[in-house]
Amino acid sequence: MLPGFGYFLLFHYGALVGNVIAFKEYVPFDGLWGSPWTGVDNFRRMFEDAAFWDAVANTVWIALLQLVFFFPVPLGLALLLHSLTWSSVRRFVQSVAYLPHFISWVIVVALFQQVLGDTGMLNGYLDDAGLHTVDIVGNPDAFRPLVVAQVIWKDAGWGTIIFLAALSQVDEQRYEAAAIDGAGPWRRFWHVTLPAIRPVLILLLILRLGDVLSVGFEQMLLQRDAVGPQAAEVIDTFVYFQGIVGGDYGFAAAAGLFKGIVGALLVYAANKVAHRLGEQGVYR
Repeated sequence: MLPGFGYFLLFHYGALVGNVIAFKEYVPFDGLWGSPWTGVDNFRRMFEDAAFWDAVANTVWIALLQLVFFFPVPLGLALLLHSLTWSSVRRFVQSVAYLPHFISWVIVVALFQQVLGDTGMLNGYLDDAGLHTVDIVGNPDAFRPLVVAQVIWKDAGWGTIIFLAALSQVDEQRYEAAAIDGAGPWRRFWHVTLPAIRPVLILLLILRLGDVLSVGFEQMLLQRDAVGPQAAEVIDTFVYFQGIVGGDYGFAAAAGLFKGIVGALLVYAANKVAHRLGEQGVYR
């Protein structure tokens, strides 16, 4: 466990010290402690910046769409895999479903561009058939559904791992007893499967809420130029362009700190709700 512990200690907890530049006019040559203090001026500028609130709105919309449409997909896929009786077929389908997770976002975006882009495969078929072509990848109105579809294609298989582990712990005798009592597949799922995996569902939901404002930096950055900032600017890309590209490090750090505080509050609130429902949650 030491390498993993060292990674989090250095790059996550140790890096928290850098948040101090959110209260400074940070100049790299003056260093972290030599830069002048500005108090909450960076936060005041941030809250008055219309571009920041556009990025927040895009982030929230994409996060909600991912939560509604992506979160249930790994569970449904895990249920289908768990129902397969042939272990060899199950392992093959699992391996195929896992593979996209290991493909970088550069390749994933390129694949979608080759299929759904202006000169992609879909438009090639439509043009050959004499039909009207569509540019899905470059259409700002289709961007949000597109990024959700990309996440589902890439990570749905990987997300089944925890659900499959939880489903393997459900006593098969419960299913047999429910079937003898006349329960169909849906009632067995509702009264046997769902109560058994509810703690895992709530735990994953809490963790997802904590990371809800991180909707994929690479994914958004790679497609930002195609659809424009109005559609693809999220908090992470806003921080990147303000800080790394624009050099306004204190202002960018304030936006990043705002995102972290909101995520922490969401985890705390969701954990309290889990306790009210009788579940353990992330912590007591």
